[in-house]
Amino acid sequence: MPKTYSDLFADVRNSVKTISLEQVKERLSAPPDKRPTLVDVREKDEYRQGFLPGAVHIPRGFLEMQAEQKLPDKSAEIVVYCAGGTRSAFAAKTLAELGYTNVISANPGFVRWKDLKYPVEEPANLTPAQLDRYSRHLLLPEVGERGQEKLLKSRVLFLGAGGLGAPSTMYLAAAGVGTLGLVDADTVDASNLQRQIVHATSRLGMLKVDSAEKALTDLNPDVKVVKYAERLNSSNVDRIFGDKWDVIIDGCDNFPTRYLVNDASLFHKIPVIHGSIFRFDGQVTTFQPWVGPCYRCLYPEPPPAHLAPSCAEAGVLGILPGMIGIAQATEAIKLLLGQGEPLVGRLLTYDSLKMTFRTLKLRRDPQCPACGENPTITSYIDYEGFCAGPAH
Repeated sequence: MPKTYSDLFADVRNSVKTISLEQVKERLSAPPDKRPTLVDVREKDEYRQGFLPGAVHIPRGFLEMQAEQKLPDKSAEIVVYCAGGTRSAFAAKTLAELGYTNVISANPGFVRWKDLKYPVEEPANLTPAQLDRYSRHLLLPEVGERGQEKLLKSRVLFLGAGGLGAPSTMYLAAAGVGTLGLVDADTVDASNLQRQIVHATSRLGMLKVDSAEKALTDLNPDVKVVKYAERLNSSNVDRIFGDKWDVIIDGCDNFPTRYLVNDASLFHKIPVIHGSIFRFDGQVTTFQPWVGPCYRCLYPEPPPAHLAPSCAEAGVLGILPGMIGIAQATEAIKLLLGQGEPLVGRLLTYDSLKMTFRTLKLRRDPQCPACGENPTITSYIDYEGFCAGPAH
């Protein structure tokens, strides 16, 4: 004889463990590593009314599809809840059938939790247009609505709107990083367009910061561009760095500015994602002030000029800055979201002709004059003189 819905629900309730809301609240007060994983199986419109603190949102209709991605540990304690306790019971049974070994259904559900005035988190305040624009980010547990909201509030400063700055600004603008600062005094030249994809033929002769602003705001109107049409030097670095940036992306093409950026980032305690390119090769690393090595640990002295010609002198494969700039943008997203393992203490190198990547370990030098145990560089120095000194 076919089962009715009541029969089916009774069978499900008899096969899953349940937990009271009082017990759930008590378990949430435990240390973070002892708390259960909360799973909210309500629909999106219900979830946006509020949810239990720290809950993972997987609508019931997507549970089978998204469970393994969002709940990788099948042995962890999982508490499933819905509005009243019905959908959560079915969801708990489904998770058990998928191999999860410690699943409990909360009964009753969120409606009663809210009536009891237990803690409730509000979702990120994204507009419908933003929910649509960033929908692929929102599907990632490592980003989600909270992470996207964090990106929209983040501030990233780019030193240079050229080869490296062009792809990294484009991708961070597309990702919804809310404020992008551009430091560049140059104008767009025809020779730039082989690699600097943020610019265009129609904007030849325009200041690069103005050209980039047009491209970035056309790509994403959520983005605010802060422009510094000036060359970075010791007289303006504190003013520019002092505008409360979360991350700096270094696309500088000369050694005096790189050493200046290193010292200023240490003084201001702002992480720097360094990138450099030469002909067919590139490299990326992340300098986290007072945590990992700094630029001076890696390069105590600049190389002789004849060993480090500029791109204008030696040439560069037009696609190469795209690879390195995108790697820099990826590092920035990881730092802003607090996800993954940034390249702190590691140097990523790329050989485009062989299509090979290598990772080299970097160590912080205890004798480093900038970030060592007894630093001697405590103010800005003559960087042009340092890089042009007879010793080099």
